[in-house]
Amino acid sequence: MTHSPGHRSPVSARAAQLSGTGLLELFLLARARGAVDLAVGTPGYPETSGDMIEEAVRALRDGHNQYEHPAGHAPLRQRIAESLGTPTDPDTEITITAGATEALYVALMATVDPGDEVVLLTPGFEQFTSAVGLVGATARFVPLHGPDWRYDPAELAAAFGPRTRAIVLNTPGNPTGRVLTRQELDEIAELCERWNVTAICDEVYREYVFDGRRHISVADVPGLAERSVVVGSLSKSHAVSGWRLGFLRADRTRTEAFRRVHELTTLGAAVPLQVAAGRAALSVDLGTAAAEMGKRRDLAQDIFSRMGMKFAPVEGGCFLFADISPLTGGRQDGMAFVRELLDRSGVLLVPGADFFSDPARGEQFVRVAFNRQAEVLREAERRLLAA
Repeated sequence: MTHSPGHRSPVSARAAQLSGTGLLELFLLARARGAVDLAVGTPGYPETSGDMIEEAVRALRDGHNQYEHPAGHAPLRQRIAESLGTPTDPDTEITITAGATEALYVALMATVDPGDEVVLLTPGFEQFTSAVGLVGATARFVPLHGPDWRYDPAELAAAFGPRTRAIVLNTPGNPTGRVLTRQELDEIAELCERWNVTAICDEVYREYVFDGRRHISVADVPGLAERSVVVGSLSKSHAVSGWRLGFLRADRTRTEAFRRVHELTTLGAAVPLQVAAGRAALSVDLGTAAAEMGKRRDLAQDIFSRMGMKFAPVEGGCFLFADISPLTGGRQDGMAFVRELLDRSGVLLVPGADFFSDPARGEQFVRVAFNRQAEVLREAERRLLAA
């Protein structure tokens, strides 16, 4: 049967395929109960720099309240370029975006066409899958295998083909806490060269790597460097997630395309906040913040291992991804476990199913955010172990 235009849905097919996670109800319930929130990634640690706040106020009073160059405030682009390990031209290779979320969408819209394929690792940040779908591309998933969440090189190679246009990476990873090694990045580089694929890498947690590891950017790897896009943000490193300051780092040709898309979507990020970050970002002691985050990682691992959860040591980022099957015996899924834990202890975690392309693979996992003040983690410890 054919349908007349009058019977068409008012919602696009791309929007209709998006689904909620069911977590909003939990968040509201947790807030009403005064629960300890170890679910969302909003930084409780580090604290927002007082210097950055004062500079934001000064920028407003100094008159930085109108449009800026869409590419971003030049001093902030310079600061970001200087912070990267890779030599970067702030004038032609850095674009300031409205958070890492916009950066990801801009990179995808400027890189892939409808019908192209994008390789994603699973489990991974659930927004990657939605973003690929919204730009009309098809996701090709490569499983990461627990407990240490590594891909099988043969499975990765099998995901690439003539229609592959990009691979989206995340290191350090959300939710797994994995830091991609040089060997893994070299393997990815070889595939990207063979199939002429762009590597888009979310590196927003790059400041937080533990146990003597070193963050390696895709922009620093031969074979990837010339076909890489770095997605970055100040949200977690500088604790300004509400400022929505992200960035894209790429070669001149890609950057020109990114800026055209960026101009037609947001035009620019908040100007006074860009000015403030450009003036005061260097006042933030990232080395101390990283060391302190490592201590919080250790505390979180101690708490949840004592509860009986199993996990690989977190290599980087601010999330612990834990197997709850020793506690559930496989008889209770992640959402039911999280709800019961909230009822018993007043501590909120995130069920793991939504991080997997096949939610059934994630029913026995939860994610824990440990970027919190130490006293918040200690309160969670008290409640959890008492329950």
